[in-house]
Amino acid sequence: MRILVLGAGGFIGRHVVARLLADGHAVTGVARSTGALEQAFPDARWLAMDLGKAVRGEDWADRLQGIDAVVNCAGVLRGADMDPVHVAMPRALHAAAKVAGVKRVVLLSAISARPDVRTDYAQSKLAGEAALRESGLEWTILRPSLVYAEGSYGGTSLLRGLAALPWAVPVPAGQGHGFSPLHAADLAEAAARACTDPAMAGQVLEPCGPRDYELRDLLGLYREWLGFGPARFLAVPLPLMRLLGRVGDLTGSGPVSTNSLEQLLAGNAGDGAAFAKSAGFAPRSLESALRDHPAQVQDRWHARLFFLAPAVRWVLALLWFASALAGFLHGAEWTRQFGQAAGLPQPLAELARIATSALDIGVGLLVLLDRRGRWATMVQLAMVLGYTVVLSWALPQLWADPLGAMLKNLPVLVLILVHGAIADSR
Repeated sequence: MRILVLGAGGFIGRHVVARLLADGHAVTGVARSTGALEQAFPDARWLAMDLGKAVRGEDWADRLQGIDAVVNCAGVLRGADMDPVHVAMPRALHAAAKVAGVKRVVLLSAISARPDVRTDYAQSKLAGEAALRESGLEWTILRPSLVYAEGSYGGTSLLRGLAALPWAVPVPAGQGHGFSPLHAADLAEAAARACTDPAMAGQVLEPCGPRDYELRDLLGLYREWLGFGPARFLAVPLPLMRLLGRVGDLTGSGPVSTNSLEQLLAGNAGDGAAFAKSAGFAPRSLESALRDHPAQVQDRWHARLFFLAPAVRWVLALLWFASALAGFLHGAEWTRQFGQAAGLPQPLAELARIATSALDIGVGLLVLLDRRGRWATMVQLAMVLGYTVVLSWALPQLWADPLGAMLKNLPVLVLILVHGAIADSR
């Protein structure tokens, strides 16, 4: 079959593409950026699209010619693109797919897509399901529980990060945070079967594993798998957890957001036996998956860096903002000394102080806004190296400063490189 996969660059989407290619299908993947994907999956065809803007039928008409089935793995947990990606874009896609003669649409929704879960994520996923049911197309809806694999992303990365914390592992107070974790390869198999199996048409299935776990059970399993010893838990009151989630909402980059917390509290457990019967195969258990793929050093590194990565971003931004503030408020005497050493007229030296302080603010904002860290890394390196070269020429005695005025640039440069290496969580 010729199958179009939306969200093909995501954690789940990549597994779906791999499974479809292994089954011999002709796959066209859709992602925002396709350069790295073309290298990873050379046997697939790739389309670079911003799904949040593809909300008209004409955006899809040409791209659906010759396509037999569509697997929609696209999802947004927070942000302005949520409704466009979950609802408006699929409506336009469905209308064009009906005209193009697409035989089946498979939607990967979420197990929390229920009327009683009031998050904007769950409600938009539910609206996306309704749009597919009303489309007149042949469809299958998959509502997976927590999805894991040998690598991790999103919720499973958070679980590993929590499991790797020293001393005590924080968990929301109370009970009922259930999961039925499913391996991403098993979810990909279910999606592949849904493209071809007539018995799965018109069904809403909840892909999940064979066993249910409380959050503490999952964290304990991951901690043992990572080799960090038995877990000690610290119950965190829900008001404090919600406050942390709100902070994550405001910063846009925190490890916890209101949506992720509410999705956790809503429960993510399903009926594994019912899914296995409907799908025609038995998904693997989490214990067997962890046993078959022992944790490696990169798994431990990633888990330990999960909470450090946003901390590095914010520390670097704070460094630039503090440098700007110091330049504006306390830089006059230092500027006078620099101007004399460099042979600059005092007005020009003052202008340089104001300009560099303003530039520091811009760099700090870039660090916060550049989620992938590419431009922020290059600009920071250029700025620090530039400052180091100019100051070494004008005031070489700073290298002998007992407080390390210039020597501190060396660890700062390394920290910038570390940020550049780990900033892109995708």
